[in-house]
Amino acid sequence: MFFPDVCCACMMMLSDNEKHLCTSCRHKLPVTNEPFGKNNSTYKMLYGRVKIEAAISLLRFEKKGITQKLLHNLKYRGYEQIGVFLGKWLGATLKETAKNHTIDLVVPVPVHRKKLRKRGYNQVDKCAREIAKALEIEYNDRILIKESNSSSQVNKNRFKRWLTNQEVFKRNPKTNIEGKHILLVDDIITTGATMEACILVLSQAKNVKISIATMAIA
Repeated sequence: MFFPDVCCACMMMLSDNEKHLCTSCRHKLPVTNEPFGKNNSTYKMLYGRVKIEAAISLLRFEKKGITQKLLHNLKYRGYEQIGVFLGKWLGATLKETAKNHTIDLVVPVPVHRKKLRKRGYNQVDKCAREIAKALEIEYNDRILIKESNSSSQVNKNRFKRWLTNQEVFKRNPKTNIEGKHILLVDDIITTGATMEACILVLSQAKNVKISIATMAIA
């Protein structure tokens, strides 16, 4: 009565048969409908920059759109159930469309320890865990480490975002990913700079294959 479940996008009260999102917001979700593989916008964004096996993004991101509201509430308002919801969706999609790709390991893009301490969670964590659960493979959030605490990327142009993401990630030397096919997961891909930086670090290990999955693409 006092704390009813509300829609994670519009904040309206949910009915008994609704979960996470109201029916109206679900119908408004801008789903990419692009397959996991090489024939999609996410793969093309990184083509020629780094080598990846396949890619997928679930939703399209537009300023002031419903995807922005979801990711804002996930990242800054503690609505971690959004990550669970999108992770289950992505996991089910990948289970169906990634049958030709043997993925061994799910790795989330990390946040800096100071930001993690302040926020209390990595907004990608629950989504990545649900994907790993759906694919019945290992999840490991200790492989990548973010070394510098970069400022918000929202108001930076493409070149500035690329600059601020250079050499800020490193691989935990205590982990072994040799010969693994890694699925790297992030909340949104905008310029591809963050993904590129992470992939370059992971690619230093022998015989590593990398695919990527994101909740949204801008």
